[in-house]
Amino acid sequence: MNLLGSLFQSSIGRKFLMALTGLVLFGFVTGHLVGNLQIFLPPAKINAYGHMLESLGAGLWLIRGFLLLCLLIHVWLAIQLTLENRAARPHAYGADHVNRATLASRVMARTGIVVLAFILFHLAHFTVRAGHPEWSEHTFTLADGMTKVRDVHTMVVQGFSNVLVSVFYIVAVGILSYHLAHGVVSLCQSLGLKNEKWTRGLERFAVAYCWIYFLLNAAIPLAVLGGFVKLAA
Repeated sequence: MNLLGSLFQSSIGRKFLMALTGLVLFGFVTGHLVGNLQIFLPPAKINAYGHMLESLGAGLWLIRGFLLLCLLIHVWLAIQLTLENRAARPHAYGADHVNRATLASRVMARTGIVVLAFILFHLAHFTVRAGHPEWSEHTFTLADGMTKVRDVHTMVVQGFSNVLVSVFYIVAVGILSYHLAHGVVSLCQSLGLKNEKWTRGLERFAVAYCWIYFLLNAAIPLAVLGGFVKLAA
């Protein structure tokens, strides 16, 4: 308990905890994207995937709770560290001191809050299905002809058929991707995994990953709006 308390109280400890929670969230968003991309496959694929997750029962909610806790801690620590940095540097930077890395780090807390708001909306929209109780009634029969599961495919297509929802999703994913571009490098540094030999390579990987992450995520609502992904016949 004293160790946990010291981690929250010291600046180094908070950076370490922020890096750990960031690593957990990085793994989640990557896995979540892989699962979501099954929307481009026959409906049975993503519906079977959704059924597999729901079959975890209470375990799935424990995982969701853990991820949400990591997110809240991550955002709270980001705000705390941002306030500390501002208190340590009361004078604004001159224009010649602002570079790309500094700009990204200065908006990390703000983008984190936006991402938090987006995730809460996303959970309310697709997980709790707020405003769409009918999604809980839609079922899909798997290949065995007997197993009926929740029709995730229909839920996703109908959800992203709303232009405002799709635009909000794309913008939010863009902000998340920008957040990750700096966060990946920052968490490696906090965990002692960054050194002079491969700093440039790490930065290039972060930028490439985040562009791919953004484009693949944006492709889902765009494919729905463009009619490339449709409701099952």
